[in-house]
Amino acid sequence: MQFSLACLESVSRRVGWRRFGLLWTVTWSLTAGLMPIAYAEDTLPKIRKDVVYGHKDGMALTMDVFEPESKRKGIGLMFMVSGGWVSTWMPPAQMSNFFKPLLDEGYTIIAVRHGSSPKYVIPEIVEDVRKALGHVDKECQEWQIDKSKLGVFGFSAGGHLSLMLGTTANDKKRGPRIAAVAAVFPPTDLAPYKTDGNPRMEQFPALKFDSSRNDEFSPLRQVSSVDAPTLLVHGDKDDLVPLSHSENIKEAFSKSEVPCNLVVIRGAAHGFDAEGNRIMFESMRDWFKKHLDERPNQSSGD
Repeated sequence: MQFSLACLESVSRRVGWRRFGLLWTVTWSLTAGLMPIAYAEDTLPKIRKDVVYGHKDGMALTMDVFEPESKRKGIGLMFMVSGGWVSTWMPPAQMSNFFKPLLDEGYTIIAVRHGSSPKYVIPEIVEDVRKALGHVDKECQEWQIDKSKLGVFGFSAGGHLSLMLGTTANDKKRGPRIAAVAAVFPPTDLAPYKTDGNPRMEQFPALKFDSSRNDEFSPLRQVSSVDAPTLLVHGDKDDLVPLSHSENIKEAFSKSEVPCNLVVIRGAAHGFDAEGNRIMFESMRDWFKKHLDERPNQSSGD
């Protein structure tokens, strides 16, 4: 794969990422030094734009589907477009540059947008991404995806939502399932952020829901033996989401005999430098290859 920092800087100037807020900026700045050389206008992947997967309060909930030009593997990766539980729209043609390494590997990428904070809180947001998973499952045949080979990934709040799917979707005997997860510096236990007077409650209003439901929406408290194999990537100097979030859920996965790996980026806070990004991206790629590419095929009509 070839990557271009200059490409990233050019795109960031065009779209003004800082306006997206702290965690959304962190999510996309993760790719510094990792952004692939941009697609030329005439070589963009096939993009199904603004696919509607539901409605709420009279508004459409949408996703964009990015399909590989070649080496199609029949594998779908859902990306949780979320920072601070805010889901911001970006022109799909620009977004495709971020996904290029995965598209070049033959994966179909589904970028999922959810109802955003402050209007919606975490229980409502989790319901949105569960609805999105159900829609993807129904469209697998049309999108040439083996429904037994669905993965999910995200950063920070998007990592939390990825883990919510990975720790709850497989609990039911029937219905859509998740086969692999990659979560980068994810909050796994919401209770520490919801203490009286905690400034994070004002910084991230999605946390303002009934605290009696904290465990229900904390992936750490939802771990079971049927969960999807999970990769965690975390910096050991992260003050916003401390490394203990990933360490604790890794321990829980181990006790439940769920395959899990934690990659610690030394010296990194809530965002990585170019070398940390390289380690993160290669770890994600290798994880999906192991747990999706090597998974036996299943008919998408099952």
